Amino acid sequence: MPASDESLLQAVGRGDLEAFEELVRRRQAWAWKIAYRFLGQKSEAEDVVQEAFIRLMKAADRYRPSACFTTYFYRIITRLCIDRAKQKKKPALETIPDSADDTAPDAATELIRRETADAVRSALDTLAPNQRMAIVLRYYEELNYRDIAAVLEITPKAVERLLSRGRKRLRTILGSR
Repeated sequence: MPASDESLLQAVGRGDLEAFEELVRRRQAWAWKIAYRFLGQKSEAEDVVQEAFIRLMKAADRYRPSACFTTYFYRIITRLCIDRAKQKKKPALETIPDSADDTAPDAATELIRRETADAVRSALDTLAPNQRMAIVLRYYEELNYRDIAAVLEITPKAVERLLSRGRKRLRTILGSR
C-alpha cells in the first residue's frame, strides 16, 4: 500500500528527499490546475506551484497531520494565489489548455467553447480574490463548504456568503453578454 501524503510530508520533514519527489509527482498537476483556474495564466500558475512546493518543503518539519494533507496544501496554494492576484492588475485571458484528445470537436463547437471559457475567465477575474478562490474551490475542485472554510480559514457561513456574492456577480456579468 502506498504511503499517504501525510506520511510522505512527515518523512520530508525528517529529510527524505525521495518522499518529497513522490509528493511532487502526485500533486503537481493537481496544484497547477487550482492555480491556473484562479490566475488564468500558465506562467503565473507554474510560478505559484513552484513556490507552493518550496514552502511545503520548508514547513515539512513543522507539519502535524491534524488536517489532511490536501487541506494543508490548499491553504498554501490559496494564499499564494490571492497574494499574486492582489499584486497584479488584470490577468491576460487564456483558456484552460486541453489535454490531447482523439475526439476533437468541430471548429464551430470549439469556437463556442473557447468564447464561453473566455467569458467565464473574464468574469472570474472581476471577483474579489477570496470570492474567486471560493468559486474555484467549490465548482472546479468540488470541495464542500466545510473544506473551503478550512482552506480559507473562515467559517462555513462566510463561505456561503462569498459564494452567494460571487455567483450573483457572475450572473450579472455573464447575463449582460
